[in-house]
Amino acid sequence: MPAIEVEPQLESSTHAMLSKEITEKTRELRQLKGEELQGLTLEELKHLEKSLEGGLSRIMETKDERFLKEISTLKRKGAELMEENQQLKQQMEKISVNNEVVAEQSRPPESSSARTWSSATDPPPAAYNSSDFSLRLGLPFPN
Repeated sequence: MPAIEVEPQLESSTHAMLSKEITEKTRELRQLKGEELQGLTLEELKHLEKSLEGGLSRIMETKDERFLKEISTLKRKGAELMEENQQLKQQMEKISVNNEVVAEQSRPPESSSARTWSSATDPPPAAYNSSDFSLRLGLPFPN
């Protein structure tokens, strides 16, 4: 029977030890948060300050590493977007050139009576005011 009685004593001892440890860790946590400092000696306050400085230093290092990683990621994405933008510009230029070639090939030959005007700001002559001609050149439809 003595073996059975040892178990509750061991359990009670373990419970008391764990309860004391929880109380101590709770007090330490409060002190790290700046609470319950009134009973600490100067040496304990210095030790607490050193612990906080070490923790703060590690936090700042981790934060800085994450900032640098984020900056690097954003730079890489920016470079990828610039490259994609350049490719899209080249594609647009090719499409534009192809459209000009198709437009040139589908354009009927000009008649000898057709006349060109010299300035883009001058209105076209009355002979050019047909809707067919305006649509072929991409000019606004005359009112």
